[in-house]
Amino acid sequence: MRKQIALLLVLLLVVMLYPHFTQAQGSSYAVIDAKTGRLLAGSGEHVQLPIASLTKMWTAVVVAQEVDLKEYAKISPNATSQEGSSIYLKNGEETPVDFLLYGLMLRSGNDAAVALAEHAGGSVVGFVKLMNEKAKIMGLNNTYFQNPSGLHNEEHLSTAYDTALMLKIAMDNKALEPILTASYYKGNGKHWENKHKLVRLDSTAIAGKTGFTKAAGRTLATYFKDGDEEVIVVTLNQSNDWQMHQQLAQNAFSQYDRVQVVEKGLYDLPGGMVIKTEKPVYVLKSKKDQVTHLVVLNRKKSLQKVARWEVQINGKTILSQKVHIERIE
Repeated sequence: MRKQIALLLVLLLVVMLYPHFTQAQGSSYAVIDAKTGRLLAGSGEHVQLPIASLTKMWTAVVVAQEVDLKEYAKISPNATSQEGSSIYLKNGEETPVDFLLYGLMLRSGNDAAVALAEHAGGSVVGFVKLMNEKAKIMGLNNTYFQNPSGLHNEEHLSTAYDTALMLKIAMDNKALEPILTASYYKGNGKHWENKHKLVRLDSTAIAGKTGFTKAAGRTLATYFKDGDEEVIVVTLNQSNDWQMHQQLAQNAFSQYDRVQVVEKGLYDLPGGMVIKTEKPVYVLKSKKDQVTHLVVLNRKKSLQKVARWEVQINGKTILSQKVHIERIE
């Protein structure tokens, strides 16, 4: 059965967005819908700050996109000489990429970060270039990397909101998900526990990453899941971060409900057109939120076989999907 829905037809427009970069000191946080990336709550969420080892979430994303996780990486003297946290790699050893990723995410090994960067990017410099290129492509508009580990650099900055998106993108990667959600790792002669204690102890905290440098302070990212509702919390330079994450997640779960805004099937549009949607769409919605829909068509009638369906909340697009158009003569 075809469903009727009031949709606003708009012509296809290309809009160039120029992000605004700022320098700031202090602390910030962001809470986002883990499925759509919509900001649910925050303070200073778009202010650039150091993120320390939360950087490693993006390192993992780039590695997973560039190489097979079953490949072997040769450990260089550069990797074994890294300062800070380490998984104690040995120079010259051939080491599985997935093992290095466990060491990167659970134990925050800076030696693992460099070993992965050199393997996936040819060099640390080449890998950092990839990190920044992919950040722009994937919507991290206020982020700039200088290294794969998060060791302090004045120009190595991101925001609470962008960092939350990093964890969302990482969790969307099926190859990375088992690594990101692991409370413990046992293999290759190692037995590690995840430094993120909420992932080990809180049943709703299913993934995350810790970080710390003197310049950044404590940084923390956590992916929470309560039934069908999923949110990501990021805090930058917050001393009481464990408790704050749990409280922010609890607030989000109590204020928002997961609701279906698009059904799979056929929708009639004005002008004798029919839209076919391939899958249902769900969002987190509060009682005050107003949901609207737009169908974005190409100006040329001959190209109106595919359109974009946008779901908006309070006037802002939170997600879009391609839909097929059929005309009834």
